[in-house]
Amino acid sequence: MSKTIRQPRTKRQHKTPHPLSMCLSPTSLKTLFWWLLLLGILTLYIFLGLGGLTAPTVIAAVNQSESTEILYRSFAKLNDQSGQVWQVVLFKQIYPGQAQTVNLRIVGFPGSAELLHPQPLKITTVTGKVLTATDVFLDEAPAPTIGQYDFKDILPQLSIEPLVLSISVPKDTINISVPQSVVKEWQKVMSVEG
Repeated sequence: MSKTIRQPRTKRQHKTPHPLSMCLSPTSLKTLFWWLLLLGILTLYIFLGLGGLTAPTVIAAVNQSESTEILYRSFAKLNDQSGQVWQVVLFKQIYPGQAQTVNLRIVGFPGSAELLHPQPLKITTVTGKVLTATDVFLDEAPAPTIGQYDFKDILPQLSIEPLVLSISVPKDTINISVPQSVVKEWQKVMSVEG
C-alpha cells in the first residue's frame, strides 16, 4: 500500500474584481471616456449657446440712397419692458441746399400700444442723464403705433452706452432698452458726412 501525503488545504484567496472591470474591458473604458468627453463638450456648447439667447437681438445696418436726397439709417428691433417688439430706426436726411435732419422713428408691430402725439421722448442714460426729444408728429402720425422724434441735438450729447427710451401711452409708459451696440451704430450714422 502506498502512502500518500496530502498537503494541508489552504484557502484560495479570491480577489474581488472592481465593479466596472466586470462589465467593461480596457477598450470599452477608453470608448466610454471619449463618449463622456464628447458629451461634456456638447453640453458646454449648448449652455454657451443658450447664454447668447438672453442678450438683446440687434439688427442694425447703415444704408445710403441717393436721388434728390441722401438718407443714412440704422435699423434695430428692440423689446420694451413687457417683451413687445418695436422697430427703432435712426435716420439722417440730407437735401441739397438744406440743413440735415436726424430723426428717431419708433414703430410698434400689430398689437402694440397706441402712442400719444405730441408727446416728447425721454432718453435716460446709464449714468442717469435724462434728455428729451421733441415729437415730430405734432397732430397725427401715419399710424397710431408710430412715433418720430427730432434727434439732431440729442445724438451729439450721447456717449456710447446703453439707453432707455420712454414713451407716454394712455395710462402708462413704455420703456425700450437700447444696447450699447445700437447707440454706437447711431453715432456712426451721425458722423457720416453727406
